[in-house]
Amino acid sequence: METRARYALIGLFMLAVIMASFGFVYWLENKGGIGQRATYRIRFQSSVSGLLVGSAVLFNGIRVGEVTDLALEPEHPEQVLATVAVEPDTPVRSDTQVGIQSQGLTGGAAVTLVGGNAASPAVSASEGELPVLVAEPGATEDWTGLGRTVLRKLDTILTDNADNFHSAIANFNTFTDVLARNSDRIEGLLAGLERLTGGGTPKTEMPVYDLTAAKDFPALAVPPSWQLVVPEPSALLALNTDKIRVRPSTAPETTDLPDAKWTDNAPILLQEKIIQSFENAGYSRAVSRPRDGLEAGYQLLLDIRNFSISTAGEPIAEIEFEAKVLGPNGKIIAAQTFHNAAPATGTDAPAAAAALNEAFGKAANELVPWAADAVNNAPPPLEAAPLEASPPPEASPPPEASPPPDAPPQRS
Repeated sequence: METRARYALIGLFMLAVIMASFGFVYWLENKGGIGQRATYRIRFQSSVSGLLVGSAVLFNGIRVGEVTDLALEPEHPEQVLATVAVEPDTPVRSDTQVGIQSQGLTGGAAVTLVGGNAASPAVSASEGELPVLVAEPGATEDWTGLGRTVLRKLDTILTDNADNFHSAIANFNTFTDVLARNSDRIEGLLAGLERLTGGGTPKTEMPVYDLTAAKDFPALAVPPSWQLVVPEPSALLALNTDKIRVRPSTAPETTDLPDAKWTDNAPILLQEKIIQSFENAGYSRAVSRPRDGLEAGYQLLLDIRNFSISTAGEPIAEIEFEAKVLGPNGKIIAAQTFHNAAPATGTDAPAAAAALNEAFGKAANELVPWAADAVNNAPPPLEAAPLEASPPPEASPPPEASPPPDAPPQRS
């Protein structure tokens, strides 16, 4: 009895093992990954370093199969053929992009399938052949491969242009040497640009100098009856500035004092101070600048020739201008050149301004009485003689009326 029970247990055990084996095979067939698969062949145009049989196949980052075979193309040694098996429901289309992705630092690689339009047709296969997907030429290069490619190209560029790079470095060394030798000039140029554009750090405000009108004139015995206009003097462009001009030699070139200026451009400043000098002499009601509605019989025209500091020898201030008085008819009735000078104690701004002010004072003291005398002694303007009134013509008697031709004769 016990022997039969033992055989029964062994039989039940064997039956369970057989059933478990069938269950395992069924699981493998349907759930374990060896069921029905879709097989594709991928043609790579370059090296597939790190790709092995059994490497994963990823579709949009999700594992859908593995590599089942790797082979070379005999007729095209640069190509590699990889056979992959993926889940049958994987949406592989004709425009699906193929590549290789590195898997961490171990050097392993996986085949990547990316996207594709849902409206695109599925990959077709020829008779007896597997569907073929073609990878782009650069699809097998990861970031390390791209880095090596870039370095090789950079090395080629450096090798081919070694002479040019050597020449450029030599020219740069020459340029830096020139900059070092001319550093003072460059600093001056930059400082000039800062002054021109108003940039740089704020500096001390530049002092401004003014001229003094002449005052020491004798009192007038009779008030003038004429009107004199003083327009803005004419001058060369070099003198039409508010800078204090310095002529370092007998040459005509002049420079400016960098730390001083006049209250206005020299022609406008001289016009103002000359008019004030006439006013100080008692001609306030007779002299003015041109104004609308002002009718003046005489004009005082000034042409500035020089207004600067000469440093050819001892520093000296010089002023020179041509003065012309025009009469009511526009003709010149008097003309004279005024040239005055005054010694300067130095070439600094205060000494130069003081010397030029002294020279102007001398010129104004001579100009005012000369212009007044020229106007006072000017011949009176010619006046047109009045026309004499002619008597009206005598009236002639009216002619006698003659009788019409058919009228009867009149009786006496």
